[in-house]
Amino acid sequence: MDSTDHQVLSAACRWADAGHRFALVTVARTWGSAPRPPGAWLALREDGLVEGSVSGGCIEDDLIARMRGGAITGTGPFKLVYGVTKDEATRFGLPCGGTLELVVEPAPDIALLKALAARLASRQLAARHVDLTNGNVSISNAWRGDALQWDGSRLTTVHGPQWRLLIIGAGQISRYLAQMALALDYEITVCDPRQEYGPGWDVPGARLVNTMPDDTVLELALDPRSAVVALTHDPKLDDMALLEALKSPAFYVGALGSHINNQRRRARLMQHFDLSQQEVDSLHGPVGLPIGSRTPPEIAVSILAEMTAVRNGVNGVNGVNEVEEVSSRNAASPADDATRVH
Repeated sequence: MDSTDHQVLSAACRWADAGHRFALVTVARTWGSAPRPPGAWLALREDGLVEGSVSGGCIEDDLIARMRGGAITGTGPFKLVYGVTKDEATRFGLPCGGTLELVVEPAPDIALLKALAARLASRQLAARHVDLTNGNVSISNAWRGDALQWDGSRLTTVHGPQWRLLIIGAGQISRYLAQMALALDYEITVCDPRQEYGPGWDVPGARLVNTMPDDTVLELALDPRSAVVALTHDPKLDDMALLEALKSPAFYVGALGSHINNQRRRARLMQHFDLSQQEVDSLHGPVGLPIGSRTPPEIAVSILAEMTAVRNGVNGVNGVNEVEEVSSRNAASPADDATRVH
């Protein structure tokens, strides 16, 4: 479940509490080029207000017209297909002959939606099942690796809790990384026990803690929807976080530094800590994708791009950002505080 889908679920619960009638629309299947992937959600209120998206806009307009015209009524879920013909694809703005198959629930079960929201709040993976043949809707446990299923009459969507990002260090790169990750709906925790950094942290929505990094990792109980990025360039802090994070099921663990320093870091982790070769090899370091990053915001972009690639199952990504071993609070000359990319 991505950021937009969290917003859809939240809006649906608010509308229900306010007494509004609404429908829930899910992308069940796509053919060709489609703007939104299977599983994408849209909530449509009786007055035409929408939250979420199933296309670039034209299909939403048609759904609004159907809702206002009384075509989306009753209690049972049903199927809608858009873009079957070339003319229809053109009319609804679907590129390259794209086709969308939607499941529409005119009167979704509010108790079940709130139960789903509660599961996500407690960081559980959940599967939601919609059966068009008998109208039944149910929720069950889901497991990592489960995927959307649709056979034309029964739709199963998988919903996970909010993605989390733990950043070690409250320096300049961390500030940009936190701001960008918030835009992607990550829950951000920034850990920095150094007294010099806490007072300057000013990113709303990104929680700052001053506990030790290893204790913070353990307290967060990292799961497969968690990421850890170590940015202090201080082995006494970064390594403490990494030795616990690499043993966790976190989907991404990365550390800033040059190739040489990351080689040394891996050797330290193997020699002094109880980590396997496989766990050490899972470290992304130097962190980030090769985009020629030199400034703190560019480095943050490259880190978040690599995290996104790993999160989406894109293989073959390797970090390349190398940063000179200088303190990010040192107001030295640009040459002394440079970021090198090789």
